Amino acid sequence: MAAIRAKNTKPEVIVRRLLHMMGHRFRLHVAALPGRPDIVIPRIDTIIQIKGCFWHGHHCLKGRVPLGNRPYWKAKIEGNKRRDLRNERRLRAMGWRVRTVWECRVRASSPLQLYERLEAATTARSGQRGVKKTLLDLSRLSNLQDALSSVRNRKKSPS
Repeated sequence: MAAIRAKNTKPEVIVRRLLHMMGHRFRLHVAALPGRPDIVIPRIDTIIQIKGCFWHGHHCLKGRVPLGNRPYWKAKIEGNKRRDLRNERRLRAMGWRVRTVWECRVRASSPLQLYERLEAATTARSGQRGVKKTLLDLSRLSNLQDALSSVRNRKKSPS
């Protein structure tokens, strides 16, 4: 488990690149906030968590509990889910909007679909002035398309 990355995963980098192209400025892994959230956008009081399906118990094919040593993995993943819920509640109590982006959604989405999801997740609250949205040039999405395809086609390293 020591080889599992907690920061700068491919799905996280893709989401950050797209948020930056959308004109958002953000902070990464803020230690002062509960759970060290992946992306913090202070201007619109929004936190975006990019979660791996296996480690955070998502209900997709990648989120299945392994058959070997099942009690250990069930306890581990349930503990992760409890911690995530506890941190999310604390962040909401502090006034943050918390949005979750799942790894499988990043992999399965086209750049335009991912853009639309992030657009919905980062729209300013009613009564607040949000970041001025610039029209995203579709030609700039080609770089993101390349990054998405590299994540989708990632080969597993031999164990």
